[in-house]
Amino acid sequence: MALLEVEDLVVQYYTDDGVVRAVDGLSYEIRAGETVGLVGESGAGKSAASRAVLRLLDGTGEIVGGEIRFRGRDIRELSADDLQAIRGNEIAMVFQDAGAALNPVYTVGEQIAETIRVHEDASDGEARNRTIALLDRVGIPNPAARYADYPHEFSGGMQQRAVIAMALSCDPAVLICDEPTTGLDVTVQAGILELLAELAAKSETAIQLVTHDLGVVAELCDRVLVQYAGEIVERAPVDELYYDPKHPYTVGLLAATPRLDDDRERLPTIPRPAPDLVDPPTGCRFHPRCPYAEDCCASRRPSLVDPVSGRPVDGDPETHVAACLEYTGDLEAGLDYEVQIRDDADSNCRERKQQGEPR
Repeated sequence: MALLEVEDLVVQYYTDDGVVRAVDGLSYEIRAGETVGLVGESGAGKSAASRAVLRLLDGTGEIVGGEIRFRGRDIRELSADDLQAIRGNEIAMVFQDAGAALNPVYTVGEQIAETIRVHEDASDGEARNRTIALLDRVGIPNPAARYADYPHEFSGGMQQRAVIAMALSCDPAVLICDEPTTGLDVTVQAGILELLAELAAKSETAIQLVTHDLGVVAELCDRVLVQYAGEIVERAPVDELYYDPKHPYTVGLLAATPRLDDDRERLPTIPRPAPDLVDPPTGCRFHPRCPYAEDCCASRRPSLVDPVSGRPVDGDPETHVAACLEYTGDLEAGLDYEVQIRDDADSNCRERKQQGEPR
């Protein structure tokens, strides 16, 4: 049974240029112990979707449609007190900018201990001891001494580990990680990914991982949601996505991923920038950038379907689905993936599998 269920979520931001529909009809679910990756370019709406789960939209952001159910309760309908009881306790979030997530005028240890005291009946001494244990768990050296350090005395990697410790302080059922390794060197990144994988395996914590790094997805995730212009365009188990991508956007992302043995002078790119969500393209939102687009793509908006049968699939998150008119028989020329972009993507998949990265 799913812990977190998001159905037809719509998130809008009100700007001087108009209404930005950052998330448009997003649906997915996450079960206990499962790590689900939400991937796509910057501006795809990944962070907006994640912040909406805890009603943490800033500025002019607003949830205008859909349901967000945690253990059967619609988070949109919760009172402020009930929501506060869930935030940081049953659902926790690791923000992209760890430095901004930590209050500079309080010690790191006290910020984590405060989270424990707010949600649990713990004395100051108990909260301090648990905080020191958490700092040790996430790999902070000499945690008892570092308890009294301020955020500026931590490196970027240590700040991120401290934010993860804060998120883990009340043993959440769901952990939302918004680009948790951005800006970190590869050694620190590897340590954080190892920590998250261990967390999912040992404590049955469900993880929603927001990232644009397909290498991180391959290493950590069980399933993948590919988001483009506020919509999910492909959903698949991680192995299937890497071996057999079905949407042209996914193929382009995979082809643009660098490899260690890469002898190409330039990586392939997806032409033209992502669309303006104040005035998104009609029909398939990817069609202005798609090398296989036909006239029907500009007028018909595809839905997620089984690529084999061309039919919608309800109730099974493990089924590989994609939103492309090719799979409903509407494209005349079809998707000619026997080109370099597909070869590069497949080669990238094989390399990752040989290195043992995907679980």
